[in-house]
Amino acid sequence: MPGKISLHTFATIFFALIAIFWIASTVMTYRGMSSIPSLTAIAPFDGPNFPRISILFAARDEAEKMPLALASLLKLDYPNYEVIAVDDRSTDATGKILDEFAAKDARLKAIHVAELPQGWLGKPHALATAYEKANGEWLVFTDADVRFAPELLRRALAVVEQERADHLTLLVRLDLRGFWEPVALGYLGACFALMRPWKTREPKSKAYMGVGAFQMVRRATYEAIGTHRRLAMEVVDDMKLGKLVKVGGFRSIVAPSEDLVHVRWQEGFGNIVKGLTKNMFAGFGFSSAMALAVACNTFVLSVLPVLGVIFARGAAQIAAAVAVIAAMMFEALLMPRAKASRWFGVTHALGALVIVYIILRSMVVTLGRGGVVWRGTFYPLEELRRGQV
Repeated sequence: MPGKISLHTFATIFFALIAIFWIASTVMTYRGMSSIPSLTAIAPFDGPNFPRISILFAARDEAEKMPLALASLLKLDYPNYEVIAVDDRSTDATGKILDEFAAKDARLKAIHVAELPQGWLGKPHALATAYEKANGEWLVFTDADVRFAPELLRRALAVVEQERADHLTLLVRLDLRGFWEPVALGYLGACFALMRPWKTREPKSKAYMGVGAFQMVRRATYEAIGTHRRLAMEVVDDMKLGKLVKVGGFRSIVAPSEDLVHVRWQEGFGNIVKGLTKNMFAGFGFSSAMALAVACNTFVLSVLPVLGVIFARGAAQIAAAVAVIAAMMFEALLMPRAKASRWFGVTHALGALVIVYIILRSMVVTLGRGGVVWRGTFYPLEELRRGQV
């Protein structure tokens, strides 16, 4: 029929549009990430008055990683801070380690939670408990396995003072090892970049960001948004804390942590899959439609062009090849922020397949169980859905 587009022409246009998407995303991300404040480019805060800062974290069965994290928190060069750690029903030596550190350094307060109240997830409850004992003007929420560089607090405070911000979250560099860890988390980092974190600082933008390894928020802001009581049943409480700050009309900013924060999030690829299985479906609001849409979109943008290179011919094959190269360049641009080689950019499509698998696994496992198992506790899906922010 006249005017009918051939399959070859359609494929050429389709792959060309994907190529344009990745090229435009690379340019936009480079410019956007270059526009956000850098902690290392700003002189550390130097008084004369140092506002009180409270560092808060929850720990459940963290005996292996926590000692190094605690040691780093107690070596900060900030003169006016405290660390409040909550042992959340641990079954290992976590509580004992906290007590031993607290006995040697008065800046550390150890709190032990024996039972979890109804209507709470363990981590939000532990952080709410820590907040009740804190007296800082600024609150820093972190995790039990995160290590801080000595100057981190002074640099973070300098940034929020310069930006007149109420909330700062850091894009941390993960300690990735082997082959599969950078493949999976490198692609996930690319997905975060597509969320345009630099837009967080714009009041009219709906973009928000919250990273569990480091979130610094004014106490007055935290109280105004309802504290962690608003997040009592949120699996992704870190992201939703950032959302509450933004929705509340407060100024939220994002910055790269450079080498000031060190995190070894999961040991090995298997644990990465398990950890993301717990979080991923929750990140989509427990919506099957949303999860399937994102999985499909990921496959189309990152995997389909590779198939086009293999099976297409002529202009369509060339367009698919350009799309593949552009996608690899996009991820390669971000890999150093994950402390991984840019060469892992070539694993872009493989990482996409891993993330698609994890999305589907998270959805199937959560729906099959009828809820989420987190640190040995089962939380029914119905309650989790009701508690979403």
